[in-house]
Amino acid sequence: MVEFRIDRRSGVAPYVQIARQVEQALRLGLLMPGDQLPTAREVVAATAINPNTVLKAYRELDRAGLVEARPGLGTFVRRSLARPGAAADSPLRAELAGWAERARAAGLDRDDVSALVTSVLDECFGGAPPGGPYATHSTGNATHHANTTDHIHHADEGTG
Repeated sequence: MVEFRIDRRSGVAPYVQIARQVEQALRLGLLMPGDQLPTAREVVAATAINPNTVLKAYRELDRAGLVEARPGLGTFVRRSLARPGAAADSPLRAELAGWAERARAAGLDRDDVSALVTSVLDECFGGAPPGGPYATHSTGNATHHANTTDHIHHADEGTG
């Protein structure tokens, strides 16, 4: 089960944040086909957002073919986005976590690290972040990218 975190200061609509967090959990293999998403009532209790916001996020994920609503049962994952090497327990993730710790020890804050990582990703993969219907959200002249790694918690990891 995924526990959602909403950053009200991000400028990103809460429904987009929920959809991004589900997409990221799918990419990391934290959610697999057949897994049930939290009910709207559970998300509302945990995040204090409007139930319609949760339902809108789930509808968007359904339209993207990632989940399916089963009347009277809930919303379930339809397909995974996980790729080999991208799992939450992969050696690449462990290397990245070590690098992030070194960056923090060197005095970089979250925004510094984010800018550095974005710069390297742009160099390696080209300008814009990879597809996915929730990759970016524009507000005015700025484009905000989701950084949801710290916002996804797998229930059996004991975080929250």
